[in-house]
Formats: sequence, C-alpha cells, structure tokens
Amino acid sequence: MSERKLYSMDPGTAADCVKLIELALVEDIGVANVKDGRDCTTDAIVPDTVTGRAAFVSRASGIVCGVEVATFVIDHHALTLSLDVRLNDGETVEPGQTIAVVSGPAAEILVLERTCLNFMCRLSGISSLTNQYVKQVEGTNACVLDTRKTTPGWRRLEKYAVVCGGGQNHRMGLYDAVMIKDNHLAFRRSQTENKSLTIPDAVELARNWIDDHADSLPHGQQTVLQLEVDNLDQLSIALKTSVDIVLLDNMSNDQLASAVSLRNTQAPNVLLEASGGVNLDTVAAIAATGVERISVGALTHSAINFDIGLDWTID
Repeated sequence: MSERKLYSMDPGTAADCVKLIELALVEDIGVANVKDGRDCTTDAIVPDTVTGRAAFVSRASGIVCGVEVATFVIDHHALTLSLDVRLNDGETVEPGQTIAVVSGPAAEILVLERTCLNFMCRLSGISSLTNQYVKQVEGTNACVLDTRKTTPGWRRLEKYAVVCGGGQNHRMGLYDAVMIKDNHLAFRRSQTENKSLTIPDAVELARNWIDDHADSLPHGQQTVLQLEVDNLDQLSIALKTSVDIVLLDNMSNDQLASAVSLRNTQAPNVLLEASGGVNLDTVAAIAATGVERISVGALTHSAINFDIGLDWTID
C-alpha cells in the first residue's frame, strides 16, 4: 500500500460528480435509474438472478483517481452492488494491481461497467500526468498548477484529479480570483491616453473592486489579484503595484531568471508564475529559474486516458 496522502472530494465536487454520473447513465441506458434503464445485450443474455464479481485492474503504472466516483455510482444508482476498494484516489498503482472489486447482480455490474471505467480512466490519466510533472520539479521551490482549460462540466473533477496527482489548483473559475490578462490590458489601453499607466490603473481598479465586493467573494479580502505580463519592462511596472502574483507569459528561461532576480530586489513578497511552452521536457529547467508557480494547461486538456480494465469472474 502506498504512503501517499489520500484525498476526498469537497461538497461542490461531489455535487458535480453526481450530476455527471446521471448524464453518463442517460447517455448509456436512456435514464439515470439503473432499474428502469435498457441494456439490450445484458437484458438479452444475463438472467436477473445471477450474481458475479469483477475487479477493476490497472494495466499501467500511475496514480489512481476516480475510485470515489465509482463509489458514488454504486451508492446512488446500484444499492444491490458492493464495492471493495483496494486503492483510494491519490495512491500509486502498478500494472496488474487491483484497484477495487465490485460484486452483486451480474446484470448491474455489466450495465455500470463502462460508466465507472470512463470516469476512472479519464481522471487517473490526469492524476498520473500531473504526477509526472510534479516529479520533474522536485527539489525546487516551484509547484505545478492546472488552468481553466478543462472539459466543460468536468472542471471540479479534473482539478480534483490534479490534486490527487500532487499538483495544485489555480483559480476554480472567473468567479473566485482576479486575473488581469493581455486582453484586459488591451481594453484598458484603448480607454486611456497615457499608455504607461495601463498596468497601475488596472491593478488599482481591481484592488478597489475586491475591497468593495469582499463580502460577496468566496475568499473575501484574501481574493487573489494576479496580472499577466509578457516582458520584463511590464514586470518592473507591475512590481510597483499591489498585485499578489505576476504571470510571466511565454518567457525564455533566461528571461524567467532575470524576472526572479528583479522580483527579489523590488518586491520579494510577489509570487511569480511561468506559463506557456511548458511540457515534460521543459518544466524542470523552468522550475530551476526560481519561479514559485508553473501553470500547465496540458494537465487537463492533453491527458491520455489511463488503462484500467474490468476483469470478470462469475460466482
């Protein structure tokens, strides 16, 4: 058994999970109720009285995620089935290792097989890819973060998988943090004659807005204010403002190192985040520049499904 930290979904993620399971069942059997659904093949050849047992078995090495989803599937839609969990979300797994064993009416196991596997394979793919990135930055001050480049409807689940893989979550959405990006700055430039004040004015407006709306924001006065820059001149201006984090967009490693040096001198409490051009071949060198954060869209938009199968045994 791995000594990795085990993870559990927060209420928001669990609620999204239940909704997605219902959608998945409707896609597969026509309704969200297993008893009333139609599986033509199983209905035709599997008697209702037969029980069975099947194991979710890993075909690869990685980090498990989605076991809790499978538990939700059974707890909410197949009360006559039982799931014996052998590995929890966030634990390491090797080829041939059993993740969980489901037992009960054979027909229900067959009906729910693909729904459970789709969630487990997708989420384990994300957690396993994230863990590869995390291993590449070990020994540095950098952490690996996800982005908003997620599958619509799956954001909380995919970000949960990132955490299971050892990564960290960026803002959950537009509603819980301020992030002034290049197009926001482009808009502000179009509204002012003095272009040199674009960044200071944008940050001041954002900071005042946070102060005015703190009572209605998820993180109140602690709401993060982040700004994106694409050159060192912009960074120097940003470091003179009240920004919390500066995102360094598509900078070379030499530029990132210079940015860290500038930050250390000018505003040591501001965090620096590298973004753009990050992959498994480049992330270690990026981390070595001294940035504290590295955001990687690929964690969610490019993860390949993890290989998990369901091995069947009739009782």
